[in-house]
Amino acid sequence: MLSATLDNLLNRGLPRSPRARQLCAELEGRSVAIEIRAITRLRVASTGRTLTVTRDEAPADATLAGGPASLLALAGESAEAVLQRGEVAIGGDAELAQKFRELARLLRPDLEEELSLLLGDVPAHQLGRLARLTLDWSRSAAGTTLANLAEYLGHERADLVPRSEGEQFLRGVDAVREGVDRLGARLEQLARRRGA
Repeated sequence: MLSATLDNLLNRGLPRSPRARQLCAELEGRSVAIEIRAITRLRVASTGRTLTVTRDEAPADATLAGGPASLLALAGESAEAVLQRGEVAIGGDAELAQKFRELARLLRPDLEEELSLLLGDVPAHQLGRLARLTLDWSRSAAGTTLANLAEYLGHERADLVPRSEGEQFLRGVDAVREGVDRLGARLEQLARRRGA
């Protein structure tokens, strides 16, 4: 069931993207395993014209392993950060994994469009709008919470150094460092004159 749904979602986007069709053709006969930690293992393979998703243990040319959120982030804008933090491990042919990642980004489904196929355009648009508003509100609330927590820890409890004090301290350290560098250069100059 899950494999068939993923097949449909991925292959529905192929006709819309010339680059996705080109990548699919280049990847003919190749596959990548996606190991979702503690959940399942999926293998995505290219037939040259379509993609197939199966839940099996067959060998794959490349492997991506990580948590569900980290693997989903690979198709987004923060993919490089996810890889640098080591949240997703890549095994096998890394170049091939990169091509499959690009293909996944190109074929990322538009959830509102997918919902419109099930519910109709107006309800899907309203649900999409509600989801965007909820996401924006939660991001704003998280930002405000972090700012308040930082202010509390910096000013009330004095567990953290407030940003303005930290910046002032760093400016002072830079000024002392520059002064020491100038003094060292002046001492070297005097030593050369005295030696000559």
